[in-house]
Order: sequence, then structure tokens, then C-alpha cells
Amino acid sequence: MVSQLIQFSGLSQDDREAAARLPKLAAGDRLELHVRREGGGEQRLLIPPSAVAAVEALLGHMLRGERVAVLAEDQDLSPTEASVILGISRPLVVLRMDRGDLPFRFVGKHRRALLKDVLALKAQMDHRQQALDDLAEDTEDLMTAYSL
Repeated sequence: MVSQLIQFSGLSQDDREAAARLPKLAAGDRLELHVRREGGGEQRLLIPPSAVAAVEALLGHMLRGERVAVLAEDQDLSPTEASVILGISRPLVVLRMDRGDLPFRFVGKHRRALLKDVLALKAQMDHRQQALDDLAEDTEDLMTAYSL
């Protein structure tokens, strides 16, 4: 799969205020999309039940003012794109690849990692950061309690 630049999309404040919240859908509910063409034509698209949860999540994030990107799990990412997701610099991503922390393959001379591998590394990094934050909090509590 060809790597594409990750593009985040969001809604403006006006669009968020104008948009109606999608009610929580129950089992058996259907989601339809009505498209009104510029020339006046109209088209109705039925959203498959297996995609309803993804549409709900997407709209929920966007209506809360968050920016979102939609990528396939097997999407190839460049080190630059992976750095956006991981929140670290491109050279650190390459270092992680070289150390074996992030599986990758070469496409010609270019490194590519799968999105699912990048997300797995992100989860691992987030877990470690949370452990460090908890340890720092415990240390501060002990320092306060024992006047160190």
C-alpha cells in the first residue's frame, strides 16, 4: 500500500454548533446518509451495520472539537508520519526502528512501518509514561510526607 500523508480533519466552531449530535444507536437501528447534489438531485446511502460504530466514533470526536484522521490498520507509514502519531521526532522513530522497537520494511531505500505496529508502540510508550508519572507522584508524596 502506498503511504499517504496523514491529514487530520476537524470541524469549525460554527459547524460544531450547527451539527446535531448523533443519538446513540441501538441494535437493529440503521444509519443512512442523504446526499443533496448541487444540481438538486438527492441520493440515499445506507451505512452498513458493521461501520456504524466507526461513524459514531468519528462524529463524536469531531463534535467535541478533536481533529481526526482515518487510516487503515495495514497502512504503510513513513518515519515522518509515524513521528506525528508517536509524538516524537523522526530521528527517534528511525532509532526505534534500528533498535527493533518498531518493525519496518524497506520499500526501495525508504523505511515503512505498519500503522498497527506504530499504534502498538504508542500504547507501550503511553503505558511506560503513565508508570513514570505514577512513580514521580509517589516520590513527591513521600518527599512531602517525610520533609525530604
